[in-house]
Amino acid sequence: MTYDLNGKKVRIPDAEIAKSMTVLGLTEEEAIQMWLEDEGYLENEEVEELTAKAKVNKVNHEAKADKPRKVSKRTPKPDEQKEEIVKMLADCLKTAGFEPEITNKTKIIEFVVDGVHFKLDLIRQRGGKK
Repeated sequence: MTYDLNGKKVRIPDAEIAKSMTVLGLTEEEAIQMWLEDEGYLENEEVEELTAKAKVNKVNHEAKADKPRKVSKRTPKPDEQKEEIVKMLADCLKTAGFEPEITNKTKIIEFVVDGVHFKLDLIRQRGGKK
């Protein structure tokens, strides 16, 4: 559609006008006016006021909290079953002639075989949801 705006010809997509009319329930004239305002051909005082207010109330990207966050240290629950398994694996490695080092009592055993460093990591798999 070609619209005559103060002697200036403006091409307005018919699909956008039809969409505005159906979605927003506007008349054809209201849809045309809204499109012209959105595209900057006309000025809407209410929109200009709201834009000016929004510019005054800028977002502070460097906002900081008044007080620092409370840092809590996580303490894992003791897991005797995993500790026993790690000890048994370390004992098996000792009997095989290696020198295992338990670096985490519920998780990691490290040892060296022929100059090559190895690390065993014991991970408990969670049960599936029932």
